[in-house]
Amino acid sequence: MTDAALTPTPNHCALPRRRSDFATFTEALDYAAQGVKGFNFHDPRGTLVRPYPFSELRADALETAYRLIAAGVQPGDRIALIAETGPHFAALFCGAIYAGAWPVPLPLPTSFGGKDHYIDQIGTQMASAEPKYLFYPEEIEGMALAAAEKQGCEGIAWESFEQREATQAPLPELQPDDICFLQYSSGSTRFPHGVAVTHRSLLHNLAGHGHGMQIGPTDRCISWLPWYHDMGLVGCFLSPIGNQFSVDYLKTEDFARRPLAWLDLISRNPDTSVSFSPTFGYDICARRVSSQTNVAERFDLSRWRIAGNGADMIRPDVMQNFVNVFAAAGFKANAFLPSYGLAEATLAVTLMPPGEGIHVELVEEERLSGTPRDLSRPARYRAIVNCGVPLPGFDIEIRGEDMKAKADHQIGKVWCKSISVMQGYYRDPEATAACMVPSEDGNGVWLDTGDMGYMANGYLFIVGRAKDMIIINGKNHWPQDIEWAVEQLPGFNHGDIAAFSVEMENGEEVPAVLVHCRVSDEDKRVELREQIRDKVRSVTGMNCVVELVPPRTLPRTSSGKLSRAKAKKQYLSGEIEPYKLAA
Repeated sequence: MTDAALTPTPNHCALPRRRSDFATFTEALDYAAQGVKGFNFHDPRGTLVRPYPFSELRADALETAYRLIAAGVQPGDRIALIAETGPHFAALFCGAIYAGAWPVPLPLPTSFGGKDHYIDQIGTQMASAEPKYLFYPEEIEGMALAAAEKQGCEGIAWESFEQREATQAPLPELQPDDICFLQYSSGSTRFPHGVAVTHRSLLHNLAGHGHGMQIGPTDRCISWLPWYHDMGLVGCFLSPIGNQFSVDYLKTEDFARRPLAWLDLISRNPDTSVSFSPTFGYDICARRVSSQTNVAERFDLSRWRIAGNGADMIRPDVMQNFVNVFAAAGFKANAFLPSYGLAEATLAVTLMPPGEGIHVELVEEERLSGTPRDLSRPARYRAIVNCGVPLPGFDIEIRGEDMKAKADHQIGKVWCKSISVMQGYYRDPEATAACMVPSEDGNGVWLDTGDMGYMANGYLFIVGRAKDMIIINGKNHWPQDIEWAVEQLPGFNHGDIAAFSVEMENGEEVPAVLVHCRVSDEDKRVELREQIRDKVRSVTGMNCVVELVPPRTLPRTSSGKLSRAKAKKQYLSGEIEPYKLAA
């Protein structure tokens, strides 16, 4: 078959849609395979290179399950998989589930940190999961085998594994409360934990996607999100199977090089599109459009029904800029669908009802931080985005330090309860007990999300991570407020700044700000440092430590989010070396 003959899997199918009302994930794939929909993998320019119908995925997954069983895999064994977007990973992930094993998606190497950092990163997750095998693409064989050897498990290139004979064998009878897979949280504020997701929890959450987004007969997903992160894995790989809709994929690294290929794929879809991204994805697309680009000629975004936004704090200014740039291509602001979720709840907790767009409330910063208003200074406000309503079957409470529920518009810790909530952290009962509390009525378990927010008329507003709060002299400051203020200075992009507190030699706590610096002239660097100091002083009312660091220095989580905790640790240990400047 030549490339010219390739045809993507269709959007329409005679198979009646079921919104993830299955007992197990394998039952969901068995059903989806009866239709003609499926996955479609594209090259960096958005050209289709492999259509992969669900029927073909199921056949490959069953063969993979037989190979795994022949290799000695037992139910409950962990199977580590490097999550490269493509049919190899898809077949191995689903095949492991058919065999009763627990797939463990691991990230691909990035351009940050180098070889040793990557081996340590996946080695840490494998040390927790203790997998029987690590499967990997041949192009990263050296690093994968080094990590596997370090953890004492066997590493196998998936291309060679697929050459093994697949002899049919009895498959285990899976139950709804069996663990389906382990999802390692991104570790943005703590050591990564393995979230144990059962079939029941997964399908409950997938059903929430189908109902909450009102997935219909003309919907098609377009995604570049990585499959090792919950939004990419659960939202854009497993949900299309559970809710039966086709998907077009770009690899994450290809999106990073050519982000507008994402919008090209959306433009080509003749029906309605559903596509999610963190804020930075929308930001990079708007920035990549040059003044010479005729967006109305190149793109047609008029059928983009759901432009989902999640995985990090939603920036209304960035989203407005995206609208400004792409309105000429037919993009409608009410297509934005803010959401809130976390791996510990499988994925989604809240979704904005389709068509409502982004709603923002302006909240005084003093109210956000819970500190008394300084009447000598003008009031400052932050725009807080409405993250939508709870998915069906979710209860949400905003609680204070006394664990009592707060009223509307009162800020506190976000707690949720649902079938979607994880069974617990794998092999970590202490961490599980620290964030999960049985309901007083004996009906379910409450999860402490670690996030701060408030409810208003049934909608959830997220303020920030509780552990990121900077507390100085009894006054609370959100690092986002400091970072966003600095970003308003010319020359900075989203993610260029990390704010946290440090202790000075005299024992005093002060804000510290690490900033990516692209200026080479030392005098201009000194001038820039003073500009940043003035900006932070205007937000916090105090002096701060400003350190200019080389571009691409600030650490990221596996999902691409800024890791303030790791930035602080690396700064204090000397691993991050700021530019030396005159005092």
